[in-house]
Amino acid sequence: MFQPLSAGVIAAIAGFATSFTLVVAGLQAVGATEQQAASGLLALTVLMGLSTIFLAWRHRIPITIAWSTPGAALLIVAGQNNTNFRAAVGAFLVCAALIVVCGLWPALGRLITRVPRPIASAMLAGILFPICVAPITASIEFPWLGVPMVLTWLVLLRLSPRWAVPGAMIAAVVAIAVTSTGGWLGASNIAPQLNLVLPEFDPLVIVSLGLPLFIVTMAGQNVPGITVMQTFGYAVPAPSALVTTGAASAISAFFGGHALNLAAITAALTASPEAHDDSSKRWIASVTAGSTYVLLGLGAGFATALVTVAPPVVVVAIAGLAVVGALIASIQTALEDDRHRITAIATFLVTASGITIVGIGSAFWGLVIGAVLMLWLHGSRPRRAIRSGPVHSSSSSSKS
Repeated sequence: MFQPLSAGVIAAIAGFATSFTLVVAGLQAVGATEQQAASGLLALTVLMGLSTIFLAWRHRIPITIAWSTPGAALLIVAGQNNTNFRAAVGAFLVCAALIVVCGLWPALGRLITRVPRPIASAMLAGILFPICVAPITASIEFPWLGVPMVLTWLVLLRLSPRWAVPGAMIAAVVAIAVTSTGGWLGASNIAPQLNLVLPEFDPLVIVSLGLPLFIVTMAGQNVPGITVMQTFGYAVPAPSALVTTGAASAISAFFGGHALNLAAITAALTASPEAHDDSSKRWIASVTAGSTYVLLGLGAGFATALVTVAPPVVVVAIAGLAVVGALIASIQTALEDDRHRITAIATFLVTASGITIVGIGSAFWGLVIGAVLMLWLHGSRPRRAIRSGPVHSSSSSSKS
């Protein structure tokens, strides 16, 4: 029994530690205050824990739920538009509703997951690229914070890759704590609290943030999550998982959270033989992970206060180290088919550029440019005439 319990605890700690800074930075980028970001992190962590417990217990398979990491990265890109946080929450709710609809109407889910892989992967790569550059920038601008973090990551990447990102985060936390004053540790800052955020539904924010958030959550998280489970012999009940995560996302949105989805990396920890030799008992690891997430949620205020006191580029740098693997995978997928490399590169460049046109951010325009180029370069073409001469009426009538 100890094996699945330990695997679940490790999965939850690793899942939280590797990307909570990205979530906080993303929420603050779209206008959240420190209190609202702490509330969003708390809501996301507790609800992904409860969702994991519910789905794993109900279906007796090691389903694990996580927040949308590429979605959090998207928030940082979208934050360049100075988004009103209430409008961002409205976009979160639209995304949540679409996830629920995908669970209730499988045809829509299949349609979204059939977005051409070069376009979807290139858009995700464009979102992640500026974040992955942050460790370099942080090491130059704040070497006493960035260099220890990057060196720790490199050392652990060689010795124990699984702990490379958590180790880098610990190194950054120590450096931040040593170089900052202790005022941020006040009880009012670190006490867990929820803040209700009333949404506003701005069409431009929904298009530039809500729809891309929905697409990257479905294509960048839910599809890989299902694939990981399949590699270990588990069939994910997609309708149940999507309705549950969509409903949980909607609840979290009212308290500042962006989106929940099926986990991929942490799912590999709870669904693999490392969790239990008997595959029918690995669901216990997921229940344990969910319970650990609920406990970790109580530390959301502390985590947010720590992130807030650090220079923004250092916070993003920690997240950048966490998503390097995702950047590599998305670039490989985007460029694996040489027929669509021009389309993929164009999508990547437009998304990474951070441009804003008529109030709509670059992630949406990356999708648009990718779709237009794919249709132009690889769409159906009119058939050429077999003969160049005029067609006689008798010949034409005989073939009608």
